[in-house]
Amino acid sequence: MFDSLCEARVAFDGDLVRNIKGIRTSQDLFDDLSANPADWAVAIALEGEANAPTHAALVTRPFDYGSVITYSFDPSHWSATRFSDGRRFGVWYGSLDVETTVYETVYHWHRFLMDSYAGEDRVITGERRVCDVRGEATLADLRGREADSPELVSRTSYVFTQRLGAHLRDGGAPGLLVRSARSDGINAAVFSAEVLSNVRDRCYLTYRCNPAKDSVVVERQAGRRFMEVMPSGLY
Repeated sequence: MFDSLCEARVAFDGDLVRNIKGIRTSQDLFDDLSANPADWAVAIALEGEANAPTHAALVTRPFDYGSVITYSFDPSHWSATRFSDGRRFGVWYGSLDVETTVYETVYHWHRFLMDSYAGEDRVITGERRVCDVRGEATLADLRGREADSPELVSRTSYVFTQRLGAHLRDGGAPGLLVRSARSDGINAAVFSAEVLSNVRDRCYLTYRCNPAKDSVVVERQAGRRFMEVMPSGLY
C-alpha cells in the first residue's frame, strides 16, 4: 500500500532546524575554575581548540549531540508521534525553516498549557533553543503527496502515518520529507541518528501565552515580536 506513495526519493544534504526547550541565559561553566575572568577566557579558548567541530559529534560535542540529536532515539524517551507509535523506535523531527518549527512546537506547548492551566488569565512563558543540524541522507520525498493522501497531514489521527513510518524504517529508509500538518512548511522525520551531525545554535525564542486567550506571541529578541500564532488554527 505504501510502496507507490514512497517511490520518490531525494538526496538531501543540508540543514534541518530543530526547536527544543532551552534557556536564553546560559550559565558560565568555567567560573568555578578561578576568580579571575581572564582565566575563564583562557579555559574557554582551550576547550574550543580541544573540541573543534568534527563529523564525530558524539565524541567532540557530547552535550549538543545528546540533547539535540540522540535524545529522540533513546528508548527511555520514545513516545507516540506522527510517524511512530512510541513502542519500537523513536523519531527525530526537524524543519526546513524556523517558522515551521514554531507552528509545530506552539501546538504541542499549547496542548500542555491547556492540560495544566486552562482558563487561567495570566501570561505563561516558555523558552526555546533553535539549532541547525546537518542532515545527509536519501529521504523518502512525500512533499505534495498530501493531495492524494490527506492522512499525511491529518490533525486528528496518526494511525496512517505511524504505519507509514514503521514501513519506511523497517525497509531501511533513514527518514522522510513531508508537508507540516500545522503550516505550509516542510518537516523531516528521521529514523537514524547517524545521518545527523554538526549542531549549531541559530537563535533562542521566547513563547508567551495567556491560556484564557487565543494567542501565542513569539519573541526572537527579548521584547520584540517575531511571530504571533493563534493556537485555534493549529488543531
